[in-house]
Amino acid sequence: MTHQRVVVGLSGGVDSAVTAHLLKQQGYEVVGIFMKNWEDDDDSEYCSSNIDFVDAAAVADVLGIEIEHVNFASDYKDRVFAEFVREYQAGRTPNPDILCNAEIKFKSFLDHAMRLGAEKIATGHYARVRRNETTGRHELLKGLDESKDQSYFLHRLNQAQLSKTLFPIGELHKTEVRRIAQEIGLPNAKKKDSTGICFIGERPFREFLNRYIAKEPGPIKDPSGRTIGRHVGLSFYTLGQRQGLGIGGIKAKGAQRGGGEHTPWFVARKDMANNILWVVQGHDHPWLLSPHLQANDASWCAGVAPEPGTYAAKTRYRQSDAACTLNDPTLSAFALDFPEAQWAVTPGQSAVLYDGDVCLGGGVIDTASAAP
Repeated sequence: MTHQRVVVGLSGGVDSAVTAHLLKQQGYEVVGIFMKNWEDDDDSEYCSSNIDFVDAAAVADVLGIEIEHVNFASDYKDRVFAEFVREYQAGRTPNPDILCNAEIKFKSFLDHAMRLGAEKIATGHYARVRRNETTGRHELLKGLDESKDQSYFLHRLNQAQLSKTLFPIGELHKTEVRRIAQEIGLPNAKKKDSTGICFIGERPFREFLNRYIAKEPGPIKDPSGRTIGRHVGLSFYTLGQRQGLGIGGIKAKGAQRGGGEHTPWFVARKDMANNILWVVQGHDHPWLLSPHLQANDASWCAGVAPEPGTYAAKTRYRQSDAACTLNDPTLSAFALDFPEAQWAVTPGQSAVLYDGDVCLGGGVIDTASAAP
C-alpha cells in the first residue's frame, strides 16, 4: 500500500468521482480540488459551475476526502480565453479544451497541487501514461475505450507533466465507470456527461461570440464567383459548417457536380483580406478535401520531434485515425501528407500524431491544401 498524496481534479462529473474512488482504493491519500475557471456570467442558465461544485462536494463527502474550491478564472482568461478570441478574430477555429489542459489543468492546477504536498495529480480523462523502460520517457497513450479516448485533448502535455499525472479510468470503459459509480452509491452516478466549454455552455455559439467580436458582414460566394447570400462576419463560421448559412434552396450554377437544389452547402474557404465567405455544394466537393497540411506551434510529448515517416493522425477530435506521412518535423512545426484526402481540415484546430496507441504530440493547423 502507498500513502502518497494525490490531488484529484473533481469536476462534479462521474469520471473524476470514480477516479478519486479508485485511487483511494489503491491506498493513496486523496485530496479533491474543484477548479473554477470562469466567472463572467456564472449565475447564468448556461454555466453550471455552482451546481457542479455541489455535486463534487457531495462526492467528496461520500468518499470521505477533503475538497478545496480553487479559482483559476484569471489564469484562464489570460492564457486560454484571450487566445480563443484572438484566433476567432483571425478567422481560425481554436480548440480551447486543448489549451485549457496545457495551461490550467496541467500547469496552474499541477503547481497548486505540488504546493499542497502532492506527489501526483489525477484527472478523469480517458487516457493512459506509461514509462518506457527503454528510453526512460513517459508516454501518453490512448484510453482503452476508443469511443471515449481523450488523448487528442492532452497531446500538449510534456515529460514533466506526464511524470506527475495519473489517469486511473484510462484502463476502463465508460460503462464500467458508470457501474462502479452506482455500486459505491455516488450521488452523480447517472449525471450526464458535460458537453462544450463552461464559458459557452449550451448557449448559441454565435450569440456568445457576439459579445467579444465585432460583426463585419460581407458576401457569400460560390465557386463560380456568384454572390448567393450575405454572411454576418467571417469569425462566426468554420470550415465544413453546414447549418446557419441561410442559403438553402439555391442551386449551384449549372448544377455542377450533381449539386441539385436540395444538395447542402458547406463553408469551404474564408477570404479574410476581402471579407468573402466561399461555399460549395456537396459534402465531397474538392475544395473540402485536403491531401496535405502544415502545422505550427508543435508540442511533442517526448520533448523531441519524431522521426519522419508513416504514422496516423487526427485533424479533429471525433475522427478515426488517418494514415499519413510526417515530413520536415522540427520542435515547432511539421507537415503531413495523407494518401486519402482529409475532409474540412481547419486552421486553428489541432493535428495530432499517433504511433499505434502512443500519442506523439501535435500542432496547430496553419494551412491545408485543397483542389484549386
